[in-house]
Amino acid sequence: MPKVKRRRGTGGAGEAARNVSLAEQIIDGDSVKPTTRVKRRGRGGQHGGGEQEDQYVDEKLSRRILEQARIQQEELEAEHCPGKGTEPKKEKTTVLGSGSQDVDSDAEDDEWPTLEKAAASMGKGEYCEEVTVDPEDERAIEMFMNKNPPLRLTLADIIMEKITEKQTEVETMMSEISGHPMPQLDPRVLEVYKGVREVLSKYRSGKLPKAFKIIPALSNWEQILYITEPETWTAAAMYQATRIFSSNLKERMAQRFYNLVLLPRVRDDIAEYKRLNFHLYMALKKALFKPGAWFKGILIPLCESGTCTLREAIIIGSILAKCSIPVLHSSAAKLKLAEMEYSGANSIFLRLLIDKKYALPFRVVDALVFHFLAFQTDRRTLPVLWHQCLLTLVQRYKEDLSSEQKESLLELLKFHCHPQISAEIRRELVNSKSRDVEGLQPVAME
Repeated sequence: MPKVKRRRGTGGAGEAARNVSLAEQIIDGDSVKPTTRVKRRGRGGQHGGGEQEDQYVDEKLSRRILEQARIQQEELEAEHCPGKGTEPKKEKTTVLGSGSQDVDSDAEDDEWPTLEKAAASMGKGEYCEEVTVDPEDERAIEMFMNKNPPLRLTLADIIMEKITEKQTEVETMMSEISGHPMPQLDPRVLEVYKGVREVLSKYRSGKLPKAFKIIPALSNWEQILYITEPETWTAAAMYQATRIFSSNLKERMAQRFYNLVLLPRVRDDIAEYKRLNFHLYMALKKALFKPGAWFKGILIPLCESGTCTLREAIIIGSILAKCSIPVLHSSAAKLKLAEMEYSGANSIFLRLLIDKKYALPFRVVDALVFHFLAFQTDRRTLPVLWHQCLLTLVQRYKEDLSSEQKESLLELLKFHCHPQISAEIRRELVNSKSRDVEGLQPVAME
């Protein structure tokens, strides 16, 4: 047996080791002894013991440090190089002015980021500022527009009319119950929201007034909203307002906001500038947070008006192409568009929704087929958009069509024929399977 090593220690510890039994010494030798040594990592000699971790400078502070370093470098160059004149001083004044403003605006932009950087970083595929419209296509769509459109009121007239109707109804109810007329708004409330109106008419970026954020929680939010005069809001304020109202209002109330405030503003902007402001475009995308309210408050009223232009249809339709839409809302929108009176914009929106390739119930597919069969007695020259929409339907849902529906569509091509597109439609119909009418089963909607 190997010799047992003595434990290190002084006096009594050595004597105690002799009195320990052999079994205890073996167990003690195999066990791991705890240590009280503390390991310190880091460069302690260079940084005062290394107890403090390295601290990094955040992005904003780094940007300001570099900016000040550049300003100091320009000052030194101006002192040692007098030939440069006063040009560095002019740049220095501009930079200092912008730097002093960043102190207050950076904290605000963290919570309410502006969209200018996003607009610069987005490519043409994500957002197209300029929309090129073929004059011939525009004239073809104008043939199917409503010849006697209803008088289009201004945004203030629409809101005031709705508010007056609701206020009269509520005042009548209050008078019948209590025998006293409904009280008017407090003058202090009017003064506050007139101040909010001034802010929104000049808003570019930063935080919004808290009085404006609580409007969706008020029972008379439409009346309060009218005080702020939405027609005077900037495009950036409209985007922020859409974020607030789409998140906090119920679907029915959000639909009213989209229809009375957002849609007229979008149409006016397109009509005046021949394109849509980036903030308004992002507001339309943000409004899709409630897809049901978006279709009922924007898309369906736009098509029912009968005055939707080709430019408006292309710009608003691009949002449908880029964003994901629940299949139930998409199916309901297709069903409604197929049943309403035809206008050129209907073909654009239908084609974009059909291109989503959702699994549709047979009721929606049948409604789309009947939509096209209704043109069998129409002797007008249909636009190319109509033929493109029919081709998209046949390509996506050709196997969901019955043999009778295919025969009817082939007969339709004899009345409305396009030199290139009709041949492709005919080929898709002839070389595809038909759904089994006897064992008809509805398609499950995911």
